[in-house]
This record gives sequence, structure tokens and C-alpha cells, in this order.
Amino acid sequence: MAMRWLRSTSTRLALAVMVSFLLAFVLLGAGVYFAVSTLLLQDARELVRTDASGLAEVYRDSGSSALVDELQARIAAPEDPDAVYALSDRGGRSLVATPGLPPHPPGNARWLTFEAADAGDGDGHRRIVAHLQPLPDGSILLVGLRLHSQDRFLALMLRTALVALLVAATLGALVGWLTSRWVSRRLRSLDATAERVGGGELALRVPLDGSDDAFDRLARRFNGMLDRIEDLLGGVRHATDHIAHDLRTPLTRLRNRLEELRHQSGEPGRDAALDAAVAETDQLLRTFASLLWLARIEAQAPAQDEPVLDLAELVADAVELYTPSAGERGIRLQAHLQPVQLRGDRDQLFQTLVNLLDNALKYAPTGSAVEVTLHPTAQGGVLQVDDRGPGIPEAERERVFDRFQRLEAHRGSPGSGLGLSLVRAVVHRHGGRVVLLDRAPGLRVQLLLPVVLGSRDA
Repeated sequence: MAMRWLRSTSTRLALAVMVSFLLAFVLLGAGVYFAVSTLLLQDARELVRTDASGLAEVYRDSGSSALVDELQARIAAPEDPDAVYALSDRGGRSLVATPGLPPHPPGNARWLTFEAADAGDGDGHRRIVAHLQPLPDGSILLVGLRLHSQDRFLALMLRTALVALLVAATLGALVGWLTSRWVSRRLRSLDATAERVGGGELALRVPLDGSDDAFDRLARRFNGMLDRIEDLLGGVRHATDHIAHDLRTPLTRLRNRLEELRHQSGEPGRDAALDAAVAETDQLLRTFASLLWLARIEAQAPAQDEPVLDLAELVADAVELYTPSAGERGIRLQAHLQPVQLRGDRDQLFQTLVNLLDNALKYAPTGSAVEVTLHPTAQGGVLQVDDRGPGIPEAERERVFDRFQRLEAHRGSPGSGLGLSLVRAVVHRHGGRVVLLDRAPGLRVQLLLPVVLGSRDA
């Protein structure tokens, strides 16, 4: 149970916050303690140095006996109860000393720090910082200061720090717990939404708080993923709804014609019936091929690693391919192209152009013109295909991108209703978007595609 509790991300987050809080407090407290103790020791040494300089001046002015008298007077009636003094002769014999000092202070450095009995408490010991100063006659003067006040202050700091550490541990645990609760609460809405979406509520979305933090961006991307899933599932449902009509009707006609052929051996209309049956079969095959191609495009990764190509050359090839067909119908096919380079799949983009030109020529009236323009802008390359046909009502412009969607109620014209669905899929894979605009009369299909700057690496 304990191991399972420790494996919890929220628990580990709370522990990490608490440990970080405590570690920061300990490092800060240790730094402050060291700085204060160093400062107090420096102040004590400065007092000792000043006192020793005064006694050395007494020695220089009045000699050794005057120095002994001064030390005895200070020991007998000290101005500072924490001050200690000692004077020893050349042989190390003590001439005068503060009670409690060791006979021979340890070490031979100029500055000493040692412990000695407290004059007010025979059982207590205090730290002493002392300065040794050799005199011209060979004697050694020791001037020191009990670090009584400093040690009490540092002990008070240490006790206060321990209490503060306990408070910091409590606050760290509380902050860690609140942080883990906050993270859990932010993720709980995401989890609840995912659970309900998994249960079938595909229209549900994670609420956003507008903070644009990591959780809000995650929720936004999660909602975008749900939007994409809903669009794909809607497309599947829509295709399923229309496939019964779009595929059942030609299959029924094909069956009826084949049934008729069984009874038309040698009759004049037999070849025409066979041709019609073959045409129905070809239409079915093209529809299935388009469905497979559309599914393959939607499953592919974005075209970020595709080679760089010149879209103007591709558009020129497509226009050249459809120019004879347009001329036969009395339609002028005009192209105004500027160089635009992008990363993409040449076959997919060419098929997109074919679908756009095929639609434009299908609905353009005789004697009119279909214009194809391509030019770069600050937002990317813009490809436009304009015709003078009946156009598409504004309310229907998004619907025509759905699978098997046609504006004709009778659905009798050739085609599968997948052309614009393929166009949108290819453009989306290449990081662009498709917009349908009204030319009054006519329709403008506008493709905005990201361009590539620099030399080609195709």
C-alpha cells in the first residue's frame, strides 16, 4: 500500500515540493548562520585588537610594572566582564592572569580560540578568542574576550532555526499537498472529459480557463484532437449514409442491364447495354479508388519532409492538360502564374489541381472563361480557380467538402462527390486551407499554402 502511495504522481510532486522547500530553507539558514557567526567573530577580534593596542602602549610608555598594575586593576574591576588578560615572563611563568585561564594557553599562533572555565560558574566553559603579543622584554601579553554573548546569540539563532525548520517542513508539506491537489484538480476535468467522450459524448469538450498555461494548452490541444475525431467520425457516418444511394443505384442498374443481356442474345441493343454496364463498373471502381486514396491521405503525416517543388510548374502542366478539353466546350482556360515553392507530394497536388479544373469546367457555361492564378503573399502561396458557373450558396460551402456530398438533389451528373473532399484532405496535409468565395456569378476556390524560401532541394 505504501509503495502504491509513493508511486502516485501527485504524492511524488508533493514530496518534491516539500523537499525543495526544506532544502532551500536549510541552505539559506546555513548561509545566514555562517555569515552572522563570521561577523560576530570579526567584531570580537576587533575589540581584542583595540584593547591589546592600548595595553601595548601602556608597556611602551611606563614599562612592565605599569602593565602588570594595569592588568591587575582590570582583572579586579573589569569594565567588560567577558574580557580576559594574562601576562607571562620569558620562561613562561604567569605574572598575572584572569581566573580560569589555562596556565599555558594552547598553541603559539597570534590568534587563538580555546575554551576556559567561566569565572561566574566553575563548571561552565566558554569559548575565548585571544590575541598573543610578544613584548620587547620577552614576555607575552594575552588579551582575549569570552564569546559569551555571541555564543548565546548563535544558540538562540540555532534554536529559532530549528523551530523555523519545523514550521517550514509543515508549510512545505502543506504547499506540496495543495500543489498536488491543484494539479489533480486541473487534470481531473481532462480525465472526466476523456471518460465521458469514451462513453459516447463526442460533443463534450474540456473547459478552458484562459490562463494559457501548460494545462490550458493541453486542454486546447485535447479539444482540437476531439474536434478532429468528431469530424472524421462524422465523415464516416456521412459516407455511410450516402453510400447506400451512391453505390446501390449503379449496382442495381448494372444488375438489371446484365439481366437484360441474358435475354438479348443477338439483339441489336446488346453492345450498347454492355457498354453501359462497363461504364457503371468503371464508375464504381473510380469511386472505390477515390475512397481508398482519401483514406490514405488522411492517415499520412503532415508533408513537412516532402521535397521542395515549384507549384507554378505543376499548375502549368495541369492547365496544359485541360486546355484541349476546355476548347472543345468553348471555354477559355487562362493562367496567370508566379513562382511559388513549397514542400509537398507532387502526385497529390497534381490530382488536387485536376479535381479543381474538372469541377470548374463542369459548371462553367459555354463561352465563359476559367481563370487560374498563383502568386505569393506574406501569408503563403495563394492559388485561385475562378469560373462563371452557378456558384455555391454560402450555406452549402462547408457541406460540399463532405464525402459523397452534391448540391444536385437528383445526383444524376457524373462523379462520386469526393472531389472536394480529396482537395481539402490534400491541402490540410500540406498545412494549408481551402476557402470557397462568391464571384457573383461564379465560384472562386482559393487555396492558401505555406511556401518555402531559398533554393530547391527536390
